[in-house]
Amino acid sequence: MASQKPVEDVMRTKITDALKPSTLEIYNDSHLHAHHQAMRESVSSETHFRVVITSEEFQSKMQPARHRMVYALLKEEMDRVGGIHALQLRTQTPEEEDRRKAREKEEKEKA
Repeated sequence: MASQKPVEDVMRTKITDALKPSTLEIYNDSHLHAHHQAMRESVSSETHFRVVITSEEFQSKMQPARHRMVYALLKEEMDRVGGIHALQLRTQTPEEEDRRKAREKEEKEKA
């Protein structure tokens, strides 16, 4: 049986194989953009994604370099007609993720 989310499945496989993330969250936000002029004639329901990746592979790399790594992995899906149109990334190391979670917890406790 064919997958109902083939682009997301390919993204998950490529990112997992290359970056071995400890956290990988992929959100398909395409439905939020379906009314946009550029999307009206799209043949795909998988065009806009928000992705959170935590990986040791990002260690000592600045955000632009991390994003280029992900773009390179997904180049084929981004170049394809009806493929990925927009990709919002949050790339972080495990240490950065731990600091972010601690900060969020602290802010929540103050509220």
